[in-house]
Amino acid sequence: MRSRLMLGLSLCLLVMAGCSMTPSKSAAPAGRAVVDESPADLVVINGLVTTQDPGMLDTTAFAVRDGLFVAVGGSDVVMPYVGSGTKVVDAGGRRVIPGLVDSHQHTTRGGRFFNLELRWDGVGSLAHGLEMISQQALRTPEGHWVRVIGGWSPFQFKERRMPTIAELNEASPDVPVFVLYLYSQGFLNRAGVEALGIDETTATPAGTRYEFVDGGAILHAEPNPDLLYGTVGRLPGLDAETQVNSAKHFYRDQNRFGLTSAIDAGGGGHNYPEDYSASQRLAREGAMDLRVSYYLFPQKRGRELEDFTRWIANNTIYQQLHETLEHGFELEGGGEFLVWAAGDFENFMADRPELSERGDWEAQLKAVTTLLVSNQWPLRIHATYGESIAQILDVFEEVRREQGRFAPRWAIDHAETATVAELRRIKAMGGGVAVQNRMSFAGEYFVERYGAAAAKESPPVRKMLEMGIPVGGGTDSTRVSSYNPWVSIHWLVTGETVGGTVMFVEENRLTRAEALKVWTVGSAWFSQEENVKGRIAAGQYADFAILDRDYFAVVADEIQRIEAVLTVVGGRAVYATDEMADQVSVAELPAAEPAWSPVNYYGGYQRARR
Repeated sequence: MRSRLMLGLSLCLLVMAGCSMTPSKSAAPAGRAVVDESPADLVVINGLVTTQDPGMLDTTAFAVRDGLFVAVGGSDVVMPYVGSGTKVVDAGGRRVIPGLVDSHQHTTRGGRFFNLELRWDGVGSLAHGLEMISQQALRTPEGHWVRVIGGWSPFQFKERRMPTIAELNEASPDVPVFVLYLYSQGFLNRAGVEALGIDETTATPAGTRYEFVDGGAILHAEPNPDLLYGTVGRLPGLDAETQVNSAKHFYRDQNRFGLTSAIDAGGGGHNYPEDYSASQRLAREGAMDLRVSYYLFPQKRGRELEDFTRWIANNTIYQQLHETLEHGFELEGGGEFLVWAAGDFENFMADRPELSERGDWEAQLKAVTTLLVSNQWPLRIHATYGESIAQILDVFEEVRREQGRFAPRWAIDHAETATVAELRRIKAMGGGVAVQNRMSFAGEYFVERYGAAAAKESPPVRKMLEMGIPVGGGTDSTRVSSYNPWVSIHWLVTGETVGGTVMFVEENRLTRAEALKVWTVGSAWFSQEENVKGRIAAGQYADFAILDRDYFAVVADEIQRIEAVLTVVGGRAVYATDEMADQVSVAELPAAEPAWSPVNYYGGYQRARR
C-alpha cells in the first residue's frame, strides 16, 4: 500500500510538471502545390508506376526535384521537366512502387550487430545452414562467436526441423556457436557452453531453463525470454566505429528490397542513448539511407517510470537529426514496451502468459502511460494475445478518462489473437495496430498449440481494415522475423508461412494492392507521416523502388523473392543493381568490418535457397 501511495504522489508531481507544453509533429510538406516548372533533378520514364494516388491510376513516368515528386503522369507530363542537368532513368517497363515502410522493426539494434551475424534468412536447407556455420567457424578469431540470431524457421528447411546440438558440435568443434530461434529457443554448442561457463548448477530466470545435451545446451523460454536476452547480451559486440560500418551494411541490405523507411520499436538489450550512436552519427553526417522514426524502450524492470521521466526531461520529441532528409532520423515516442510487467511474450511453444500473475503491473503501466499522455508523447505497446490487450485497454481507458485525452498517436503491436471486442475498443480510442509476420516463422507451432481454427485469422487483418483501424505492415526483425519485407507481404497475400503452411482463411487474406498499401501509406500512419509518403504523387517524398519483377503479375510464391533494381530515398539513389549502373550511381559501401564478418562472405538475406 505504501509503495502505491508513493507511486501515486510521484506520478502527480510528474504530471503537473509535464503538462505545460504539448509537442506537435512538424508541418508536413506533402500536398503543397508544385507550380515551379524548372528542371527536375531526376526523371523516371517507361515504368509501370503504381502511384497509390486516389486521383490517379497507374502511369508511366514522374519527375523529382529537391527530394519531392513534382510531376507524375505520361511522358508528355514529365518531359518538360528535363533539363541539361536532369538524370533520366529508363525503368525498362518494370514495376515502380512507392518506397516500402516497415512499421515495426528493431532498426538501430539490428544495425549494431549486423556484421557479426550469420543469417539463415532465406536458406532452404538445414544442411546448407550448418555448412555456413562450419565455414564461418574457420575464419572466426579466438574470443568471437558464430551466431545465427533470428530470421529463420525450421519449416523453411527441406528437413523441416531444428538443428541438433551434435550437428552444431560437428560444424564447429572449437568455436562457440549460438543459434536463436525467435524468442522461443536457443542452441549452444559444446564450445559455447564452455565459453559461458554454464552447467547444471547455473541458475536461470523464472520461466526459463537449460537442457544440456551432448555437451551443449538448448535454452528454453517458457515463456520468459530473459535467458535468451541474457545470452545474446553476453556475446562480444563491436566497437563504436565498427558499429557505423555495420549499420551501413544493414540499411543497404534493406534498401535492396525497396525499403525506404522504418519505425524502430527499440528492443531489449538496447540502451538509449549510448547504443544509438552509430545511427545518430550516420544521420548527422547525412549518410543515413533509411528514414527512421524511433521509440524508446525501457531496459530496467521496475524502473521504467524513472527512464521515461529522464527521457522526457532531456529529449525533444520529433527532434530531427538527419542533415538533409526530412523526418530522416527522429525520436517518435515511447514503447514498444512501456513496462516489462505488461509484456506478454509470444512463445507459441509454451503456454500463454497471464498478466494477472504479474503483481502490480496495472499500477506500473498506468503510471508510465499517464506520464506519456500528459506530455503528449506517442506510444505503442507489445501485446500478442487478445486477453492481454483487453487488460491493457482497461488501463489505457482509465488514463484517458482521467486525462481527458490520450496520446496523439498510439498503437498495439502484434495483436495475433485480438478479437472484435478488443478491436472495437482500439478503434474507439483512435489507436492503430502494427501487424508483423511473426506467424511466417512460428505459425506451425501456433497451430500445434491452439489449432488450425484459431490460426485462420491470427491476426485478424481483414477485420481491422474493415473497421477502419489504421494498420501497418512490418517484420519485427531481426531477432524474430527476417527483415525482408516481401516475406511479410507474401504472408499477407497468401496466408502462408515460410514453410508453406496455409494459415489464413481466404477472407483474411489481402489483395496485392491492399498489402502494398498497408506496407506504405498504412505504415506511415504510425510515424504521423501518412500525408507525406507512401504515394507517388506531386508533393510527396520521392521515396520509390523499381522492382526486378512485377509484383502484380508474378505467381504468388514469387512475391517473397522480389528485390529492387533501384531504390531511391528523398530523390537520392541508395541502392542499384549492376543493370542500373549505367544510369545511376550509388555510393559504394566499404567492406564489412571486421574482415572476417559473415557479411563479406554471405551477405544478409540469402538469395540461394539451397
